[in-house]
Amino acid sequence: MSTPFPLPENPRILIVRLSAVGDVIHAMPLAVALRERFPGAYLAWVSAYPAATLLEGHEALDEVIVVGRRWLRSPREIVGLRRRLRALRLDVAIDAQGLTKSALAAWLSGAPLRIGFGDHWGREISRWLHTELIHTKTRHTVDRTLELIEPLGIVRPPVRFQVPMTDSQREAADRMLAGLGVDAPLAIINAGAGWPSKLWPPDRFGAVARHLGRQWRLPSVVVWAGGEERALAETIVASADGHARLAPPTTLRELAALCRRARLFVSSDTGPLHLAAAVGTPCVGLYGPWPAEENGPYGPGHVVVQKMAIYGPSSQRRRASRALMEAIDVPSVCEACDEILRRIGA
Repeated sequence: MSTPFPLPENPRILIVRLSAVGDVIHAMPLAVALRERFPGAYLAWVSAYPAATLLEGHEALDEVIVVGRRWLRSPREIVGLRRRLRALRLDVAIDAQGLTKSALAAWLSGAPLRIGFGDHWGREISRWLHTELIHTKTRHTVDRTLELIEPLGIVRPPVRFQVPMTDSQREAADRMLAGLGVDAPLAIINAGAGWPSKLWPPDRFGAVARHLGRQWRLPSVVVWAGGEERALAETIVASADGHARLAPPTTLRELAALCRRARLFVSSDTGPLHLAAAVGTPCVGLYGPWPAEENGPYGPGHVVVQKMAIYGPSSQRRRASRALMEAIDVPSVCEACDEILRRIGA
């Protein structure tokens, strides 16, 4: 596939991926590949909080434009976004989300070349708003997203996330561990998930923490976000027989720093799992409704435990019975942890 018109040497490019946390992480290699191909380009990204916090300070980006989660319902925000994007004089807009709201942001930019998904990943009316449609051939969302830049001459680039990290975030992670009394190698257990259909019972996470403590002398730190997840995390800690500690509240950037300290990250399919994988922490991913081959922790060194999956629309997966996650037994997860820890010589 060729570019419809020649690009300038230093093109001005917009990426649109508004949410969610894991999906924004999965699109980071897009920015890295564009920066490597066009070192002098201007690269901007439209996103929403909280995922946008992971993009701020990213070395591949010149600007992060943050919109409200319901920006499309506000005429004032729509006009403001259009004005801001048009002022950038963009050459290319890439819709890495494939929804009406992301396609409209790309269209509002006025970029003459607007690239999006042309297959079933281009949902709602998104396909009508782009000038170049990509029919993807790969399964995993990271690889599929990278196909969007093939019209720019970038084919199968190396996958690098380059999650930003600052000294203050490293220091915050060190203080957190010191406050928990953890000064040795550790595992991280993530309690929650974005959908109820992705939750694994907390007492089973507690059993995994007991196994890691007894078999590997590896303490677990249980991370969480929000009141519901804190309740799950407290149940995990209470059932771990002293082998798990409850983390204090963390920002996404602090969680990334904490993940860099860990030997192992255990979680269901959710943003923190993909954040851990992006910073290089070996992960055990527990998967129910969403097929792991499409959305598992990316890269070598991870292990996925999945007993059943749904090969249907996202709405069906969101409403799925918890039986898919409850089919995952504790011994299978412990064996996956053992596989990773033996490999890395823990």
